[in-house]
Amino acid sequence: MIDPKLLRAAPEEVACNLARRGFALDVGALQALEERRRHWQVEVDRLRAARNSHARAVGQARGRGEDIAPLVLEGERLTVGLAAADAQHAAVQTELERSALELPNLLHASVPEGSDQSANVELARHGEPRRFDFPVRDHVAIGEQLGQLDFEAAARIAGARFVVMRGPLARLQRALAQFMLDLHTREHGYTEIYAPYLVGPQALTGTGQLPKFETELFALRGEAALYLIPTAEVSLTNLVREQILEAASLPLRLVAHTPCFRSEAGAAGRDTRGMIRQHQFEKVELVQIVPPGQSYAALEDLRTHAESVLQRLQLPYRTLALCAGDTGFQSAKTYDLEVWLPSEQRYREISSCSNCEAFQARRMQARWRNPDSGRPEPLHTLNGSGVAVGRALVAVLENYQQQDGSVAIPEVLKPYMGGASRIAAGE
Repeated sequence: MIDPKLLRAAPEEVACNLARRGFALDVGALQALEERRRHWQVEVDRLRAARNSHARAVGQARGRGEDIAPLVLEGERLTVGLAAADAQHAAVQTELERSALELPNLLHASVPEGSDQSANVELARHGEPRRFDFPVRDHVAIGEQLGQLDFEAAARIAGARFVVMRGPLARLQRALAQFMLDLHTREHGYTEIYAPYLVGPQALTGTGQLPKFETELFALRGEAALYLIPTAEVSLTNLVREQILEAASLPLRLVAHTPCFRSEAGAAGRDTRGMIRQHQFEKVELVQIVPPGQSYAALEDLRTHAESVLQRLQLPYRTLALCAGDTGFQSAKTYDLEVWLPSEQRYREISSCSNCEAFQARRMQARWRNPDSGRPEPLHTLNGSGVAVGRALVAVLENYQQQDGSVAIPEVLKPYMGGASRIAAGE
């Protein structure tokens, strides 16, 4: 959520920033709402003061033995008027809050200009794509030839955009997740968290998925209003919801391996083959909670932590700075990591690392006590995939495929695979 004080004091400045995203803020409508809020706030304050003053007058009249019936009637009139003004003020306040929840985050000044992904800026490439001396297969053909990747069985169970993995391939996915968790907890200082996969609407509102992106979520039927998480970012970031943290407890570095569930609304016809875009997938998610002055240094650290996964796996990748029009709703600045897929002869996203600044913290009422002022202030929150497990599996299958149909196991994963050096059909 954008700072309400900034929205009131400098709406034109906010509008100019949001216009970089292609978002048109109706400043006139916003100011009209604010005027109505101020009007009813003044009216509520006036009527409350009048009622309190009147109550004292009634008490004094009673003490003098006077007839207080007319005064009581006047008091009732003031009470009814105050209740009506209060209701009007609450309605306008609710409308303002709803409007504020629909505004995306302000962009950092360093975010490149541009309206879509074509304007994203490539910062670096790491590793050389492998040159194959045999026809390259995609991950679907590799997995099906191994007899360990089954989309038909998944479709019978759940429909499209699901997969069943068997045997060594299922173990390889587990190995990837375990390797990532070990790397981030042992070398990067993250605390592993097991958190709910089901969350309430208030948690999704806090991190920004609601109300704007409800169609992309899976909601449960039943008494409880619960949703399946689209990312562990929701559960991890909400751990500091409605909390005031002391400076000595910061920064927090949290990591979790979870399934993620997305409806992929609007993705009809996109990446329908294979595991790139699924309703159910797994991620190792990184979240950092830091004082505001540390968040951009933390973003650089978080990006290097995600990159280290790809480096250890020896997968070619590139790093992008997302442009204004491609930066996510909650983010003030985002880096994307894209891994090389030989079958497509291009890089595909495998991690997004974002600084949300105080945007999520304001929505969650997540604060820290600033030792300089002694007052509670909004924290800064960051998140990034460290990395998407399914897409890492796709990249390993394609980059480590062999001419005989087997797949070599990256050196760093061999301890997690019982020392095996390859996956082959019938093994």
